[in-house]
Amino acid sequence: MANYLESSASEHLRVALSAAKEAADISRRYYAGNFTVTTKADLTPVTQADVECEQAIRRTVLERFPEHGFYGEETGRTQEDADYLWLVDPIDGTKGFVRQYPFFSTQIALMHRGEIILGVSSGTMMDELAWAEKGQGAWLNGQRLSVSAIDDPDRAAVSVGNLKSLAGSDGWSALGNIVERADRIRGYGDFYHYHLLAAGKIEAVIESDVNILDIAALSIIVDEAGGVFTDLNGETPDLHTRSVLAANPVLHAKYLASLRGYVA
Repeated sequence: MANYLESSASEHLRVALSAAKEAADISRRYYAGNFTVTTKADLTPVTQADVECEQAIRRTVLERFPEHGFYGEETGRTQEDADYLWLVDPIDGTKGFVRQYPFFSTQIALMHRGEIILGVSSGTMMDELAWAEKGQGAWLNGQRLSVSAIDDPDRAAVSVGNLKSLAGSDGWSALGNIVERADRIRGYGDFYHYHLLAAGKIEAVIESDVNILDIAALSIIVDEAGGVFTDLNGETPDLHTRSVLAANPVLHAKYLASLRGYVA
């Protein structure tokens, strides 16, 4: 990792990785369960760890780039007219974190005039640190990532998650057709199935009921690993994205033809 960072990483990426490390130190300290849990207006939990991680990330980023905007899960958005906007979910998977599942992560992305140009995904308890910059490839623990070349739906491993929207729509039937053909169906969930996808260990991820803070960093990691990352209607991720279809290019096209139009 050091050689890559010394030769290629932008200052944006260096700061994002530093912020991710600070958040990892905080979340690791709280992981044993020594924290309080409150419920937000949308009935999702928030912990001291969420708040402290976001405060640390925000401080690190804005001290170096005070002119940038910041959009965090816990503190909201600042400077809505800024060209650069940091997108941060300090603990993505808080429900799992509360129950001591290791599948939570810290997600940090940078958007420039509406385009995601950088992403860091830190799976703290699983020792997985992935990152990508536009045009610089995707990396996991210092190793370059590349999506699988398997393009036959009958041989594909597909991971699904957050399927509430699909379950109540015609998309459920369309997903059923994909599941029926797939070689393997799993629900690895949260950050982890995107890391597997970018590393070529599975072929596709299908999700609904997400928000941009969950998936911004992961979208550029998958893209820079050679994959295609859109919503279920084929649209590029933006601040309003609510679903995901991510796969290698051939399978993405095949799955999109089945799923397009079923989820807003």
